[in-house]
Amino acid sequence: MTTPEPVFLRAAGSTTLGPLLVQLAAAFGEQEPAVSIDVTAAGSQFGLDSLRAGEAELAFVSWLPADRAASPLEPNWRPTMIARDGVAVIVHPSNPVSGVGLLQLRDLFGGKGYDWSALGGMARPGTVQPVSREEGSGTRAAFEALAMEGQRVTPRAVVATSADEVLQYVATHPEAIGYLSAALANERVKVLTLEGEGPTPEAVQRGSYPLSRELWLVTGSTTSPALRRFLSFCLSPAGQEIVRREYVSLR
Repeated sequence: MTTPEPVFLRAAGSTTLGPLLVQLAAAFGEQEPAVSIDVTAAGSQFGLDSLRAGEAELAFVSWLPADRAASPLEPNWRPTMIARDGVAVIVHPSNPVSGVGLLQLRDLFGGKGYDWSALGGMARPGTVQPVSREEGSGTRAAFEALAMEGQRVTPRAVVATSADEVLQYVATHPEAIGYLSAALANERVKVLTLEGEGPTPEAVQRGSYPLSRELWLVTGSTTSPALRRFLSFCLSPAGQEIVRREYVSLR
């Protein structure tokens, strides 16, 4: 029996999606030991830039606009949706605010809302401290498109370079408000409802949660047989079962 030639693939992209890609690559490697997939998570824009430069065969991104004219993709690139997700808005657990409307959220992150007392928040006035992701983050792009309607987040915002940094800051600063993938929120923070809807799998699936988005794998104009098999695995029942552990699967 002929031993298959080793195949090395490079995947780059979103820090939100990075852990999922590592799990998918490991499970695929159990089926095809000759295929190794190196995963580098440094932001959605980093992934697209790596694909464009030929430094990766696969980009994984946490936001693509529905308007193709506004898309960052090259005309011959192929996006493949692998999951759905909600962008959760989080505050410190001691904050009594449980939900906001989209206009209120836009004011808070746009620099127009400065005090929690205006939202029935802290017992004593407290300055609102927005926490945002860095430029090139797919989650930031999704938030600005869906929540801010294209407006920029205020320069007053603390800028975090990963979802973990957002979580850590909000969990330790009672005045903070931030956003991250709903899959990454935990008991250290409180997740707010938006327009009365929480980022539950059901609400994300039907699109009723205002900050629902899709998660994507992007390939270039040519793909190797091994890469095509990996994409098929990600969409297979086994791959989607891995997706379902963290995100909203397509099945």
